[in-house]
Amino acid sequence: MNTIIKNIKENYKLVLGVLIVGMVLGWLFFHSSTANTFSENKKESNDGHVHESEDPTIWTCSMHPQIKQDKPGQCPICAMDLIPLQSMSAEGDDVNPNELHMTESAAKLAEIQTSLVKKGVPEKELRLQGKVQADERNIAEITARFGGRIEKLFVNFTGQQVRKGEKLATIYSPDLLTAQRELLEAVSSKETRPSLYNAAKGKLKLWDLNEEQIQNIEDKGEPQTYFDILAPITGTVSMRNVSKGDYIKEGATLFKVLDLSNVWVQFDAYENDLSWIKIGDRVEFTVQAIPGKNYSAKVSFIEPFIDAKTRVAKIRVDLSNNDQLLKPEMFVTGLIQSKLTKNKNVILIPKTAVLWTGKRSIVYVKVPDRNNPTFLLREVVLGSDTGDAYVISEGLNEGEEIATNGVFKIDASAQLQGLASMMNPEGGVGSTPHDMSKMDMENSESKSSTENSGLKMKVEKNTVPEAFKKQLTAVYSTYIEMKNALVSAEPKKAVSEAQKVEQALNKVQMELLEGDAHITWMEQLKEMQKSIQAISETEKIDQQRLEFSSFNLAFYKSIKTFGLTNTETYYQFCPMANEDKGAYWLSETKDIRNPYFGDMMLKCGENRETIK
Repeated sequence: MNTIIKNIKENYKLVLGVLIVGMVLGWLFFHSSTANTFSENKKESNDGHVHESEDPTIWTCSMHPQIKQDKPGQCPICAMDLIPLQSMSAEGDDVNPNELHMTESAAKLAEIQTSLVKKGVPEKELRLQGKVQADERNIAEITARFGGRIEKLFVNFTGQQVRKGEKLATIYSPDLLTAQRELLEAVSSKETRPSLYNAAKGKLKLWDLNEEQIQNIEDKGEPQTYFDILAPITGTVSMRNVSKGDYIKEGATLFKVLDLSNVWVQFDAYENDLSWIKIGDRVEFTVQAIPGKNYSAKVSFIEPFIDAKTRVAKIRVDLSNNDQLLKPEMFVTGLIQSKLTKNKNVILIPKTAVLWTGKRSIVYVKVPDRNNPTFLLREVVLGSDTGDAYVISEGLNEGEEIATNGVFKIDASAQLQGLASMMNPEGGVGSTPHDMSKMDMENSESKSSTENSGLKMKVEKNTVPEAFKKQLTAVYSTYIEMKNALVSAEPKKAVSEAQKVEQALNKVQMELLEGDAHITWMEQLKEMQKSIQAISETEKIDQQRLEFSSFNLAFYKSIKTFGLTNTETYYQFCPMANEDKGAYWLSETKDIRNPYFGDMMLKCGENRETIK
């Protein structure tokens, strides 16, 4: 030990030098490693920074895809955490720039449903209203062929049954006596002056005397004082214009006789339904006055013209009526199951899948092979209307998948993102993420404010074309008739008037509106069409009134939004309607006439607003 210490003391300079060299070498080694590590980290950091600047992440809301921001945060509408937009994008390089990407949760929230495009035979169920009418070919009007006086009357009341050849009345006529005397004088010179005889005989035939009566006059050699008026057909006397002792003039109508052994049933068919009806189609119908009995007959005639006022054509079926149960003017309800046989195996899609602008019709096709629900606008050409579906002439192929519910919400999202949409087929440049976020925040606040006031107003009335207001006023006029039918508790009339309201709605030219106005009308029209169609398809007054209450909410919004022309209407409310939930209606008068209860509580209600 002493030896080691002694050696260190003697060689301390050498030991100290070795230690210093070792420390220097260690510093150099570790400093270089640290510097390299720092450099690499710095480089990685710089690379990451450059990458982010080249491809920034856009953040959006899964429930409101119109929201776009350049940094994470919360949705200004629903306060959900934003997610990267890339997670909603499609994979691959074949992405159409107009594709609308949604998340599964957003599609579920918007209640979007899809279905496959299929081919089929167009079918439509037509419900027709009509009446029983007498067969015009079996109607006989008996007129006076000569003047005179009614001496005897054998028909005492309207509705009396008569048989062909049966006496209806006996008449005395001075003119007929004179004509008989002329015949008797001509008989004596029949051989020498046959033309005179034939002229006298022809005169009596023109006055409705038959060959047997004329021969009887010649055989007796004296004129007949009274003549009988005979029934020309077997049937029912529907009109009697004379009484015993009446003096009548030549040409006066005396009786009208109907043969009701066969009758016509005439249905009213609107012009847009005529393409579905053809001669030979079978009509199943019932008669209100004969419950429990079903009738069936084939269409025998379709009127070749449209009534200018009612916009309907008469569809006729012939029916045997030997039991005389069917009487003229009885109401009937018919049903035709029609097929367009000339259009076999065509593409059919639900009406809910189509957005119609008046000039264009569009659908949203689901893009296959995408991670999330993705839709692309497609313009189509509509064919026949089958009631619940449209025939597609061009634009879709069998097997494609289209949106059938929530289509309007898809289109609204496309508009907000500047993609091709119903109102903007070419698309447009979208707002920046910051501006979009700000805009949606303002819209959200505006929506909350307007909903609290009870009515969402999007459109300035002074921007609505007068032509559109006039068309909406025409809808209001037909609406009043439907409302009055419910007041008087006439379900059949309500059905007829509801069909007129539906026709008036279809005539409104939505292409007259632009921007928000067009979108607002489309939204309200969908609700109105749903309710008015339900009213026109049922004769149950309670169901009609329930649907009427739903129709009024949308119709009131339309009138408040777009306005009427030179019309003052009253918005009225009954707190006891709709099972004490309350219901509104519009009236042309300030007086309360309740359409939900009729005579039961005619005056129940109050005026809530006067709309000028």
